[in-house]
Amino acid sequence: MITIEGLCKDYGPRIAIRDLTFEVRQGEVLGFLGPNGAGKTTTMKIITAFMPPTSGRVSVMGFDTVKDSLKARSCIGYLPENNPLYNDLKVESFLAFAAGAKGLKSNRRRERVKEVIQACGLEEVGGRVIGRLSKGFRQRVGLAQALINDPPVLVLDEPTIGLDPKQIYEIRHLIKDVARDRTIVLSSHILPEVSQLCDRVAIINKGGIVAIDRPENLTTGLREHTSITVRVGRDSAEAARVIGAQDGVVKVVPAEDGLLTIDTGRDTDLRPAIVRQLVAADIDVYEITRRDLSLEEIFMRLITEEASDA
Repeated sequence: MITIEGLCKDYGPRIAIRDLTFEVRQGEVLGFLGPNGAGKTTTMKIITAFMPPTSGRVSVMGFDTVKDSLKARSCIGYLPENNPLYNDLKVESFLAFAAGAKGLKSNRRRERVKEVIQACGLEEVGGRVIGRLSKGFRQRVGLAQALINDPPVLVLDEPTIGLDPKQIYEIRHLIKDVARDRTIVLSSHILPEVSQLCDRVAIINKGGIVAIDRPENLTTGLREHTSITVRVGRDSAEAARVIGAQDGVVKVVPAEDGLLTIDTGRDTDLRPAIVRQLVAADIDVYEITRRDLSLEEIFMRLITEEASDA
């Protein structure tokens, strides 16, 4: 659906992005992560044909965003970070205007406006002036604008920025709904949001791709050990001794309230064996959990490692 090859963008001496190459597959939600100034928004603007690259190539559904700009744009719905809206217009009027600007014929515009108003939960505010809406409803209007031409590709730049927790929850569920039959590129600083919404994650720093994969694969590649936590009913010191005698256990660290943290071999799951050993020693096991790296930990490790290699 989206192909990016050797993409570079510079502003005079400042290099914004350098040699980006990746693809976004049909029906996929790709999370785009990076610190401020990493090049996320620049890349999204080039994907949406908002600006040309310095070098390299982007195609959307086979259309080059420079050579076939209008055809590429017709395949895309774009919600920029600043969500530009005409605050003096009513919601329905704005969406009708957006439909016309995107080339929908007059007999289709009214029907499509009704469809996106319903899809984005805007029924109660369709006749209200945009400038008088809450930030959450304005974000919904921005998403409705992106959907008005029923595009197969959506590019969403920080879609939940500045929203309260309830509004974030609602927008996330709205994005999940529209993602069922679309390809989406989504940037966000809220890493749990990316974990919930995205199939793959691309991490960008200093204009280059640091890693791109499914979150669970990034975890596997980065962890040195498998980490397990166990909560026992009594005598965590004795439990630590029993667990430490198990083959494959690297380290056991007791904590308060009967909680122990265990490091084992990298790709070894010793939970069944540990439970059997504890039960045989007449130690009650209340909880045992395998702990993977969070997306926040993955992100910080990759960004820190790249900084130390520079």
